[in-house]
Amino acid sequence: MPQYTYEAINEAGSAVTGVLEADSSDAAKLRLSGMGYIPVSVQKGGGGAGSSAGGFGESLELMLSSVKAQELILFTKQLKTMLGAGLSMLEILKVLEQQSENPRLRKVCANMSDAVKRGSTISDAMAAQKGVFNELYISMVRAGEAAGALPAVLDRLIYIVGHEHQVRSDIKSALQYPITVVIALGIAFFVLLRFVVPTFAGVFAAAKVELPMPTRIALLLSDVIDKYWYITFGIIFIVVASLYMWFRTEHGKVTRDAFFLHIPAIGVLLRKSAMSRFASIFSILQASGVPVLTTIDILVGTIGNAAIAKEFLRIQEMIRAGQGLAGPLSRAKYFTPMVVTMVAVGEESGNLDEMLSAISEHYDAEVAYAVKRLSDAIGPVLIVGLAGVVGFFAMAIFLPMWDMSRVAFQH
Repeated sequence: MPQYTYEAINEAGSAVTGVLEADSSDAAKLRLSGMGYIPVSVQKGGGGAGSSAGGFGESLELMLSSVKAQELILFTKQLKTMLGAGLSMLEILKVLEQQSENPRLRKVCANMSDAVKRGSTISDAMAAQKGVFNELYISMVRAGEAAGALPAVLDRLIYIVGHEHQVRSDIKSALQYPITVVIALGIAFFVLLRFVVPTFAGVFAAAKVELPMPTRIALLLSDVIDKYWYITFGIIFIVVASLYMWFRTEHGKVTRDAFFLHIPAIGVLLRKSAMSRFASIFSILQASGVPVLTTIDILVGTIGNAAIAKEFLRIQEMIRAGQGLAGPLSRAKYFTPMVVTMVAVGEESGNLDEMLSAISEHYDAEVAYAVKRLSDAIGPVLIVGLAGVVGFFAMAIFLPMWDMSRVAFQH
């Protein structure tokens, strides 16, 4: 097994060197990461071990790859550690480029390194990387640069990126099962109407028995799918396309997100998640020295709900008119009395960031509880829906067959 000479940074921020055995340079970097080191340089023997694939394959891999939340968290942790170790930004970006396994993140680091060489700040370099760093991330890095406290801001970013990823994962996990069941139910409904019901339709017609209502409905739906499928799918396509285009407009986004906020169970979860996000982001930005109006601007772009973002714009106008934060919040939709009261107490006591942090912790627990309640409630609803579909087709098929058997026995 070949040997590799490495330079790395340990968890204390100190530079370390050594030699280890590995199958490849990537395997050596992986071993170093497992040891808690951040690789700076890995060379086979006395020479370099880097190789790069060029051409169309590399471009396709770069285009299809994305930066996941876990990778962004690791990137931020390594950036913070190396800043604390006293490395220059160019050295840090070079290390991050070399040791990243994600091709897009490697390219992002290379682009940022070029921008920094041309005189850009790291926040401006990040802002140029579309789809990787969101507005909140960039604004906090910019605030950290201005205050000379970038490592402390990166520490807060590690928390907030990890926290939001966990909340999104919990909500997705709660909704994954019902969505799968609904899709499977829709496919089964289509198959029954398209292939099973027509088979029995000829039998019922030959028997000349009076068909019950469920059977007539099933036959009507089967005829629509069989004879007018192009019209049916055309209408569905037009409706979906129209809604898609409308939801891309500002009014459509606000209407859609406001509708979701009023759905039983789901709406409560979305509101609590938004309150947690609002309090967490506001608290961290306030502690980082970001002005209130700038914080509201960031929240508009990062809250994740157009209806609540619209309320933030109204709040921003009231703050510009000389009002505090609690008053405008009390006159806005979707903000709970608890949030308004604690913000008012925080403003009066001068501990707004601490109060917002407490609100965030409270709603984190509320979101976890709401996700559990939603998961518990969805099971019975799906069972009832499934029973309804099965019962409908059972009555549609077996009721006429029961009538036919009675006629046969009478003769």
